[in-house]
Parts: sequence; structure tokens; C-alpha cells
Amino acid sequence: MLQIIILIIVLAILVLLLLQMWRESKLDHNTLILQQLEEKHRAMLLDFNDGLNKLGDRLSSATNETSERLRASVATELQATRDAMQALQLAQNNSLSQTRETVLEKLHTTLAEQGKAEQELIQSTMRNATLQLTASIEALTKSVDGRLELIGGKVSERLDEGFKKTNQTFMDVMARLATIDEAQKKIDGLTTNVVSLQELLGDKRSRGAFGEVQLEALVRNVLPVNSFAMQHTFENGTRADCALFLPEPTGVVAVDSKFPLENYHRMLDNKLSEAEKLLAEKQFKLDVKKHVDDIATKYIISNVTSDGAVMFIPAEAVFAELHAYHADVIEYAMNKRVWVVSPTTLMAVLNTARAVLKDVETRKQVHVIKEELGKLSKDFGRFDLRMKKLADNIRQAHENAQDVHISSQKISQRFAQIERVELTKSTPDLLDVIDDKTD
Repeated sequence: MLQIIILIIVLAILVLLLLQMWRESKLDHNTLILQQLEEKHRAMLLDFNDGLNKLGDRLSSATNETSERLRASVATELQATRDAMQALQLAQNNSLSQTRETVLEKLHTTLAEQGKAEQELIQSTMRNATLQLTASIEALTKSVDGRLELIGGKVSERLDEGFKKTNQTFMDVMARLATIDEAQKKIDGLTTNVVSLQELLGDKRSRGAFGEVQLEALVRNVLPVNSFAMQHTFENGTRADCALFLPEPTGVVAVDSKFPLENYHRMLDNKLSEAEKLLAEKQFKLDVKKHVDDIATKYIISNVTSDGAVMFIPAEAVFAELHAYHADVIEYAMNKRVWVVSPTTLMAVLNTARAVLKDVETRKQVHVIKEELGKLSKDFGRFDLRMKKLADNIRQAHENAQDVHISSQKISQRFAQIERVELTKSTPDLLDVIDDKTD
């Protein structure tokens, strides 16, 4: 610090000298004066350098002496501090041994008292946890019972509806079977009649009535009531034995059950000669063609009926005779758009018509079926959602029971540790764990 002050003073002197020289140079530009000033300046700098060297030597010797004195003083202080620390350590060791014995005695007494208090607290906490768990299980049981009753009610409603529909279907089937049984009884009554079929078919009226009865029996057994009409009268006054009301583009189809049979029996009569049989066969074909013309004329009405009509032959033998030996008659009927059917082929036609009617009715009810399926899908969606909620509640209850069981095990283990005086945690930590598990 002193050197810095001296250096600052020297610099100030130099500055003053320079200012003086500058002032002198301004007043007098004589070269001689400048040389003298330079010589004086050199002499002053030499003196100043010598003074600085001597000052440094004195400062160095003074610093060494001060350091020696400080070192001796610090060594003395350190020795005194070391002795004081050793004495203090001995005193603290004696005090700590006495304090340890006192603390151990107090700790033993405190632990015994806290163990009893903790045992009572644990028992009361376990009782509270048991009561809470019981209440929670009872509430969960009531909730599950309510949900199960609700689901059972919905399922019972659906089953009742299904049973009602099934019973209605069975009743409809039984009604149809009863109708079939009645028709079968009528047919059995006809077959067991004393009058032979040959005698029955001998008269035109009897033959027409027989064809109408058989036609009606076949139609009623296959088609619904609103899809046909017996003895139906058209707008032009013509009355058909049966009219089938089929969907468009078919429309109304007339069915005639009358058929010529006299010449058929004549051509099969062995009592007649071959010429008479051939004549009866030709007349039979003419009778059938004339009957085809009558049906085409009366029962094919433009914009009223379909473009064809049906000629029903209730005798399978006559139908087979026509198809086997008189193909020209069948072709003639087809050209006139008259379809010749027997009881067997009429059954196939009626079954086809029933399938068409069923398909049309099904298409009409498609929107209703879709609506019911949509409602059923929504009901099943709600059922699935409620079942998921019920499963979540059952799983949550199971998890809660497991947590309570784990908490009970931890409490029991902790209580055993307390009895064996093996505590590793403080009492507040144990109480916090019990409170957390109880919550």
C-alpha cells in the first residue's frame, strides 16, 4: 500500500515537472534551457529510483518480522484451543453417558405406555374398519341385488314377450292343423261314402260339385283367407268357381273346376268297339278344347284379370291321359293361355302363390321388422352397458376387500412387532398408515 502511495506521488511530481517544462517551453524556446531541464530530470529520476530501492528493502524486512510474530502468535493460540477442545470433549463424553442412561430409562417407560395406547388404538381402528367394511358390503349387496332384480325383470319381460309370441304361433299352427283335420275328415267322409266315384262323376252337377269341393279344400289348406274367393263374380257378370288374388303384375287369376268326362269314359269302355272308342277319343279332345275356349273367353278379362286362367281337373287320371297321349290339346290350351292343372300340380301352384304372398307381406312389414330390431338392439345395448357397470362394481368391491385384507395383515404384523419391541418407525407414521388404509 505504501509503495502505491509513493508511486502515485512520484507520478504527480513527474506530471508537475512536465507541466512546468511545457510552460517553460512556451515562454522560452531556448535549446539550452531544455538540455538543463533534461539533466535535472535525469538526476531527479536517479535519486527517486535509489529512494524506492531503499524503501523496498525496509518494507521487506518489516514484512518478515511481522510474519514471524504472527506465526508464533497463531501457534500459541492453536495449542491453547487444542487443549480446550480436549477438555471439552472429555466433559461432553461424561455428560452424554449420563444422558444416554436417562433417555433409555425414559424411552423404555414411554414405549411401554405407547404400546398399550397403540394396541387400544389399533383394536378400535380395526373395529371401525370392520364396521365400515360391513356397511360397504351391505350397501354393495343391496345395489347388486337391485341391479339383478332390474335385469331379471327386463329378462322376464323379454321372455314373457317371447313366450307370448311362441304361444300365439303355436295356437295359429294348432288352428291350421285343426282346419287340416277337418278337411281330412271331409275327405275321409268322401272316400268312405257308399256311392262310388264312378256314380258320383256320372252326373254333371255332381261332378261340378265334387270339383268345387276339392278345389276349395286345396285352396283353403294352402292360401290365407283374404287371398282367394270362392264363386267370385267379376264386373261383367261372369262367375268363376274360384278367384286367386295374387300380387301385381299377376293380379286376379280365375280357376274353373268343371271338366268334360262322358267321352273320356266312353273311350275307355271295353264294351265298345275300336271305332267307337276312336270316335269317343276325338269327341273327348273336342270337348276339352271347347272347354278351354269357354274358359279363355269368360275368365280372361282385360284390365280385370291376369292374361291367363286355370282349368282344374280333379281327376289325376284325366290329367295324365291328356299329357301322355294328347299333347296337342295341352299345347292348344297353352296358346289360349289356359293352364291345365291336377290336384297335385295345383298344390305346387298354390304353394308358389303362398310364397309370393308371404314375400310381399314380409316386404310390407320390413320397416316394422327393422324398427323392432332397432329397439331390440337398443335394449341389448342398455343390457350390455348395465352388465359392464355391474361387473365394474363387483370388481371394485373385490379390490376393496383385498385392500382391507392387506391392511389387516399389515396391522397384525405391526402389532406383533410392537409386542416384540421391534419398532422401526415412529408412532405417527403407523397411525398415518392405518388412517390411509381405513379411508
